[in-house]
Amino acid sequence: MNNHKVFKMPFASVYPHYLAKAEKKARTKQEVDEIIFWLTGYNEQNLQHILDNKTDFETFFTQAPQINPNVTKITGVICGYRVEEIKDKLMQQIRYLDKLIDELAKGKAMDKILRK
Repeated sequence: MNNHKVFKMPFASVYPHYLAKAEKKARTKQEVDEIIFWLTGYNEQNLQHILDNKTDFETFFTQAPQINPNVTKITGVICGYRVEEIKDKLMQQIRYLDKLIDELAKGKAMDKILRK
């Protein structure tokens, strides 16, 4: 995979896909946002700014206020890769988010998704 292309992709171009995946399984935008806030430390205002400015994934994660220290508890396979074994830190963070949204769409309870 050409990581550089993914890193430069606007977060705003993928966010609607996260929402659609969740909503198709009767989950909500609020739950998707809660996952994003938990993972990155962003809040609603920050997220809206990121979406409005078409911030890329690289900037989205490198400028995140606080990557949750419990990300190491996120394990499993996403896109054929074990998230805990991904060497590139930025790609791993992107896949963490993918994994959490996947868990949401599969009906997992929020407290389990957020590793509480």
